[in-house]
Amino acid sequence: MRMPVAFAALLASVAALSLPASDAGELGQRAQRFLQRLRRDDKNGDGKVTREEFTGPERLFGRLDRNRDGAIDRQEATQAAQAAQRRRPGMKQRPLPEGIEEIRDVVFGKGGGRDLTLDIICPKERPAGRMPVVVWVHGGAWRAGDKGGRRTLALAQRGYFTVSIEYRLTHEAIFPAQIHDCKCAIRWLRAHAREYGIDPDRIGVWGSSAGGHLVALLGTSGGAGELEGDGGWSDQSSCVHAVCDFFGPTDFTRMREGESTMDHDAPDSPESKLVGGPVQESKEACRTADPITYVTADDPPFLICHGEQDRTVPINQSELLHAALKKAGVDVTFVRVKRGGHGFRGDTDPSPDRIQQMVAGFFDKHLKGIEPKP
Repeated sequence: MRMPVAFAALLASVAALSLPASDAGELGQRAQRFLQRLRRDDKNGDGKVTREEFTGPERLFGRLDRNRDGAIDRQEATQAAQAAQRRRPGMKQRPLPEGIEEIRDVVFGKGGGRDLTLDIICPKERPAGRMPVVVWVHGGAWRAGDKGGRRTLALAQRGYFTVSIEYRLTHEAIFPAQIHDCKCAIRWLRAHAREYGIDPDRIGVWGSSAGGHLVALLGTSGGAGELEGDGGWSDQSSCVHAVCDFFGPTDFTRMREGESTMDHDAPDSPESKLVGGPVQESKEACRTADPITYVTADDPPFLICHGEQDRTVPINQSELLHAALKKAGVDVTFVRVKRGGHGFRGDTDPSPDRIQQMVAGFFDKHLKGIEPKP
């Protein structure tokens, strides 16, 4: 089975733990940053990283711990390197379908004094009218992941102008840097609407996990000036017109109320790292980061999908957001994915393919005015 590019990059980064310094250097700056974090995870200095020490995504630990002994050792890191080096970023990707083009690493603004970039996937032949837009925001617990993976390719084939954006991760900056960067990308799209032939009044956003949190916040916080940031294009609006949220966290202070394999209240949890302190001691920061805080009746339509067996982000997070949107009178659809874990893998109901069809139908309805087929 072919691994996603972003996951392969993480494997390569972990593997550098067991490689000579000269070889590790070839993995690049991103790999080095992850390696440094992994070394910090080895709190007792025994050359292994246990599940309790590991601060990366739970599913990544499960894949790296091949012998299932509860720790990532040097041999497992080396095995990961052998698999990942063949798939690391920079390798030639599969050709795009005919009629589709990709424009990579377009600078859309500044964050923390550095350039922020996005990738575009869209039809080569632009239609006579302006194209609707869908923006993908990646997950990774706000501390990993990247804009690669071509998650929007199927939508580009349906006539959408799609982009995948980067945002600052928590090793670089805490919240609200992440939403500042996302809003900057939306403003950039509007500022360049004429250049790219896109419709500034038909912008949808889609994200999973940490990305689900950020797109939900984009959807509810339109007009919240304190979340805009100063990355560029301040004369443009960051409002969006449709939101697809895959299992995004919402109220960090209530994650412990759901079933989870993680202690979300811990000082080193992804949520605590995002807001800059333990969530139960940082309730005002959590409130500022919570999409529910900003819900109003004029929010755009939402499609929320969450697995009933998600033990990384408990389903209560989507339940809370759904209830708040519904109470405000917002057009919201909540899909509870039976047998679905974090990422909708396996024998789920609806199936992964059906979920993707629902996403396409949702954007067709709200950005193109086309009613989805039953």
